[in-house]
Amino acid sequence: MFKGAIVAIVTPFKNNTVDEEKLRELVEFQIKNGISGIVPCGTTGESPTLDNDEHVRVIEICVETANKRVPIIAGTGSNSTAEAIALTQHAAEIGVDGALVVTPYYNKPTQKGLYRHFKAIADSCDIPIILYNIEGRTARNIETPTVAKLARDCANIIGVKEASGSLEQAKAVHEACGKDFVILSGDDALTLPMMEIGGVGVISVVANIVPSDVTGMINAFNQGDKEKAKEMETKFSPLVKSMFIETNPTPVKTAMGLLGMCSDEVRLPLCEMDEENIENLKVALNNYGLLKGQPA
Repeated sequence: MFKGAIVAIVTPFKNNTVDEEKLRELVEFQIKNGISGIVPCGTTGESPTLDNDEHVRVIEICVETANKRVPIIAGTGSNSTAEAIALTQHAAEIGVDGALVVTPYYNKPTQKGLYRHFKAIADSCDIPIILYNIEGRTARNIETPTVAKLARDCANIIGVKEASGSLEQAKAVHEACGKDFVILSGDDALTLPMMEIGGVGVISVVANIVPSDVTGMINAFNQGDKEKAKEMETKFSPLVKSMFIETNPTPVKTAMGLLGMCSDEVRLPLCEMDEENIENLKVALNNYGLLKGQPA
C-alpha cells in the first residue's frame, strides 16, 4: 500500500486560515495525476503551525476527498509523546490508512527514549506507523539498531521515511529490517539512489506541482527502464533543487502561487521568499516548461 510517488501535500491558507475548498482541489489534482498516496500535516503541510483543530480538519478533508482512492498517511508526530499518541489515535478514528511519525524535535532524547516514544505510539493504535527520520530538523538520528528493534517489537511499525541524507544508513536499515520493511526516500533528489538499494518510493515535495512526472519516473524504474528513469531524474534535478533554495515549504508554495494552484501564503515564522530566490525559482519553472510564456 505504501509505495511509489506519495505527495507531502501543502496546507493552503487564505487570510491565515486553512483554505478547505482549495485543499480538496489539490487532493483531486493529485489523484487525477496518478499519485500513489497523500501525506497531510507533514513538514510540507506546515504542521508545526497548525493548531489541533486545524490539524484534525486537514486530515479529515484529505480522507473524505480521497474516499479510499489512494492511501492517506497522516502526519501525527510531536515532540510530546502524549500529544503524538492523541493525534495518531484521532487520525485512526478518522479513517487514515497509516501515520507518519517524526522524530521528537528539540528534546534530543537518547536512543532508548526514541524507542520508548515510538513504541508508546505504536502500542496506542492498530494502524500502520511509518517512522520519519530527519536529523536536520530534529537534532536526532534514529540509529539503525533502534529502527530494527522497533520493527521487531511493534508489528504495526512497518517502515521509515528516510531523510537522513545517508544512503549507507538506508541500506543498513534495509539489511537489518528485511525486504518487507518499507523504506521511502524523504528527499526528492535521492529517490532513485534509494530505490537502487531497496527503497520503494518517495514522500515527495516536488510532486505538489508535477505528480505525474514523479510517478512516471518511479514507474519507469519499477518496469526496468532505468535509462528512462535516469533521464527523468536528470530533467527533474534543477526543479527539485529550486524547491529547497529556501526552507520547505516556502519555495513549493511560491511555485504553486506562480502556477495559479493555490495561494503562496505561509505562516510565521516562515515568510515570503527573497526576490532573488523568486527569480531563480521562476527560471527553474520556466526551464521545466511550467511557466510557458512568462518572463523569468
